Amino acid sequence: MSDRPGGTRRLGLVSAAALVVGNMIGVGVFTTSGYALADLGRREWVLLAWLVGGLIATCGALSYGALARRIPESGGEYTFLSRTIHPLAGFLAGWISLVAGFTAPIAAAALGLQAYLMGSGDDGARPEWLGTGAILAAGLMHGLRLREGVVLQNLAVGLKLLAIAVLVVFAAGRLPTQDLEPSGPGSFELGAFAVTLVWISFAYSGWNAAVYVAGEVRDPDRNLHRSLLLGTLLVTLVYLALNAAFLYGAPVSALAGKAEVGAIAAEAIGGPRLRQAVSVLVALALFTSISAMVMAGPRVYARMAADGLFPSIFGPGGDVPGRAVALQVGLAILLLWNTDLAKLIGYIGFTLSLSAAACVTGLIAIRFREGPERVPVPGYPWIPGFFVFVSLGTAGFMIVRQPWEAIIGLLTVAAGVPLYFAIVSRRS
Repeated sequence: MSDRPGGTRRLGLVSAAALVVGNMIGVGVFTTSGYALADLGRREWVLLAWLVGGLIATCGALSYGALARRIPESGGEYTFLSRTIHPLAGFLAGWISLVAGFTAPIAAAALGLQAYLMGSGDDGARPEWLGTGAILAAGLMHGLRLREGVVLQNLAVGLKLLAIAVLVVFAAGRLPTQDLEPSGPGSFELGAFAVTLVWISFAYSGWNAAVYVAGEVRDPDRNLHRSLLLGTLLVTLVYLALNAAFLYGAPVSALAGKAEVGAIAAEAIGGPRLRQAVSVLVALALFTSISAMVMAGPRVYARMAADGLFPSIFGPGGDVPGRAVALQVGLAILLLWNTDLAKLIGYIGFTLSLSAAACVTGLIAIRFREGPERVPVPGYPWIPGFFVFVSLGTAGFMIVRQPWEAIIGLLTVAAGVPLYFAIVSRRS
C-alpha cells in the first residue's frame, strides 16, 4: 500500500510539529498538577516532576525520531513494532492505540472541557453534551478532506500558543509576592513521585504524534525527527511556565486534588474575568488536542486494515480514512459518557508507558541487528536505555501504589493477544 491514500506527502515540518504540539497540550497540563500536589504536598516537587517528565519525553522523541528515519511510514507503534520485533507486538501496540492511545485521551480531553467550562462541582444538565459536540466537530474537520483540516489545526495551535504566552506573561507580573502558605511536608517520597510521573507522562503523551502520519510528511528523513524534537522541547517550556503560574498563583489547599487548577489559579491572580478567559483558553487547548488525536489515530487503524489485521472497511480510501475517523469519534463519545477523569488519566499514562517502552526496545533490537550506520541513534545507548528504564520503573510503582488502573491497563494489553490469533487464523 502507499503510505497515504493519495500516494503523496503533503505535510511539512511546521504542520508535523503543530500536530505534536496540538496533541500534547491538552487536558493533562491543565488538570494533572492538582492531583500531583495532593500526593506530593510541595509545589517544588510537582515542578520537578514536570521537568523530569519533559526530559523523559525528549529522550522518547529522540528515540522515535531515529525509528522514523529508518521506517518513515504511517502507523506509529503498530508499524514500528511489527517491523522491529514481531507482528503480534505491532498488533498489540495498535490495539493499545485504539483503546488507550487515542480513544481514552480524546474522552479525557472532553471531560476536561466539562471541568473547566462547567466546573467540577456543577450539578446541572449532563456536561457530556459539550464534549460530544467537540469530538463531532473534530471528526468533521478531519473526516472529509486533509488540507482543510490541517490548515484549521495549524491556525488553532498557533492561536493556542499565543494565548498561553500572554497568560504566562500576565500571571508572572501578578503572582503574590508573599508566601501563600506552606507547601506541605518536606520529605521526598520516591513512590509518590514515580506515580506522579506516570500521571505527567499522560500530559506529555503526544510527543510521538508525527509518526502516526509519517507516510504523509514531506522529506521524512529530515522533517520527522525534527518535528518530534521541536514540538517536545517547545511543549516542555510551555508546561514549566504554565505550572509555575498555576502552582504559585493560589494556595495549596485550593489546588490540591482539583481538576481545574488553571481556572482556580487564574481567579486567585486576576479575579473572575481572568478565570473566564483562562477557561476559554483551556477549551481551545483541549479542542486542538481532540482535533490532533482525531487526525492521527485513524491512520493507525487504516494501516492495520490495509495489512489485514483490522476490518477492511476502515482501510485507507480517498483523501482521508473517513470510516476510521468515524470509528474513532464513535468510540470516544461512548467512553466519554461512561468514565471518570482521574482514573482515566492514570490508566492512560500506565498503558502508554508500556507501549512506548516496547517501541524503544524495538529500536535497540533493530540497531543491534542492522548496525549504527543504518540505524543512527542520538546518545546511544544511554538515551533509549534511560527512556525504557524510567518508563518501566514508573509503571512498576504504579502497579504497587494504584493497582486498579494498572490492572485495567494490563488487561487491555492481554485482551489483544487472543484477538490477534483469531484474526490471523481467520486470514489463513
